[in-house]
Amino acid sequence: MSGTDVKGVIRIGLDDTDHIDCACTTEHFQRLLTRLNDSIVSFETKERRLVRLWPFAPNRTRGNAALAAICLVNIADLNNVDSICREFMDDLNKEIQGTYPDTGQKPSPCLLIALDDYPESWYWEAVRGEVSLKVRKKQIPESTKIYSIEHNPNGVVGASSAIAWNPNEHNTWELIAWRSNDKISSPREVSSQAIESMSENFPTTFANRDPTTGRGMIMPRTNCPVLYGIRAESFEELQSAHEFLQIREDVEKCYSWAIHRTNQISDDHLLGSEIGIVSSFPLEVQGGHSSVSVWTGSSSITLFAFAESGDVNALLRRLKPGDEVEWMGLSSPSSEVHLERLRVNTSSPRLGKRPECCNKTMRSAGVGQGLRCKTCGHSIEKAWQTKLESFNSQHQGWVEPNPANRRHLAKPLQRGLPTENNQT
Repeated sequence: MSGTDVKGVIRIGLDDTDHIDCACTTEHFQRLLTRLNDSIVSFETKERRLVRLWPFAPNRTRGNAALAAICLVNIADLNNVDSICREFMDDLNKEIQGTYPDTGQKPSPCLLIALDDYPESWYWEAVRGEVSLKVRKKQIPESTKIYSIEHNPNGVVGASSAIAWNPNEHNTWELIAWRSNDKISSPREVSSQAIESMSENFPTTFANRDPTTGRGMIMPRTNCPVLYGIRAESFEELQSAHEFLQIREDVEKCYSWAIHRTNQISDDHLLGSEIGIVSSFPLEVQGGHSSVSVWTGSSSITLFAFAESGDVNALLRRLKPGDEVEWMGLSSPSSEVHLERLRVNTSSPRLGKRPECCNKTMRSAGVGQGLRCKTCGHSIEKAWQTKLESFNSQHQGWVEPNPANRRHLAKPLQRGLPTENNQT
């Protein structure tokens, strides 16, 4: 074997190519990898990755996901890789300038070709907080090729973080199927019966339907090229589930598809559960959202539950001062904790009613005279009965939003109960 036939590993990262009203970074990545595979004989895509990052990141678009791929290619073909990546970015720039809406946030794409591993800490920084574009760009090694349409592309943070992600036992998989261009903007044809049947036949798939509404969750609701995305804990089942849908007459035929390893439902964005004592009565604001103050032992924080969070919002509204609560949630830029899971560990006594005697409520006998039964005359000290509220549920008291209103990163309770100090 000659030196020119020696294969090397390259890591490709891409982010921020889409607009909230059109396009999708996953489809752009599919175009790039297809072009590389078709044009370079030695090129081989070993694995694709779809990596969700910090939900509050500025300038984020739908789902805040970045893409990466682990690839093999002959060292002698690296110049060909470079040429194709330059052409890809030029074509993407023309697409953005010529077809994207003038309104809304313009994308700031970045494509990286890395010859070396990136520190895993880059991923953890980006999934749990805001990363400075200026700092991250300075950290990129000189051996990395950077392709962009701006000098300081926002996409460099996501692209580098996706490359840096090191999958662990929590990873899942997603098969994304894309539509042909002539289908985009038309209603997606995937029947609810097809989704329900797929769920029954392929049990490791998840987040297919919202059980509270019956609405399918595998199709986007935006004007993008994605037909559907099937998520599963089993890599092997994904392709079979996709083929099951594609042979049905009530499902639109896709143009292309690919499987990605993902960090979805990993809880990587959270450090673990926290515990505190409720210090205020719940406050409801317009729209049905609710909040309550808690004392953690060192500081007072506000827990916030959106109306859409369902059982979480309902439980928060039942809280009283003195309740000990445990929660999982993300601290927002405004310092409120947006709840993702909640439970009551111990409840404070609730004020009940006056005691009864002779099957009737006892009445006040006058100032300083306690309570008296009007039937038999029995008297007791004036006091109200108290009771302890019951907060039991099937997940040791934990509640969560329904599937349609959970973050992509949030781990469902059926996959494991929250634990404290989940810090990496």
